Amino acid sequence: MLDTARPPLYHRVAEVITVSEADRLAALERAGLVHPRAEAVTAPLFSSGGFFLAADKVQVKYEMLRAHLAEHLPVTAAAAAHGYSRAAFYLVAASFEQAGMAGLLDERRGRRGPVKLTPEIAAFLRSAPPASGAVLAGQVAERFGVVLHRRTIERVRGPR
Repeated sequence: MLDTARPPLYHRVAEVITVSEADRLAALERAGLVHPRAEAVTAPLFSSGGFFLAADKVQVKYEMLRAHLAEHLPVTAAAAAHGYSRAAFYLVAASFEQAGMAGLLDERRGRRGPVKLTPEIAAFLRSAPPASGAVLAGQVAERFGVVLHRRTIERVRGPR
């Protein structure tokens, strides 16, 4: 009889890399993911150290949601045990519902980009013949009805 069994298409290789708590904290710090109130986290999972780290903001947020949804802990208790307020819990829950795990990351603070400088205006400025920022500001105001500062225009045009 012939052996017709096919070899597996792949094989699993697992490698576990141990990272010290100091290295993990440094990585969290660089990424801006340190829980601002890590000392307020009293959930039992985070008391033993190891995998669960109270300073890991994303992990704490996830476990806070899990404690409420899977363990049926009241919102106020889950939030308090993880160093968050009840109001913050609802914000985290809404972000998680909307964006999944990415919703547990904090959004960048501040504006998301220039308010008045649209791609159309930027293209106009880059293609305009050489002129001062003040002259181009007047042209933008006339053509697009938007008032830009001359320095904004000079930054868009870059060094010439």
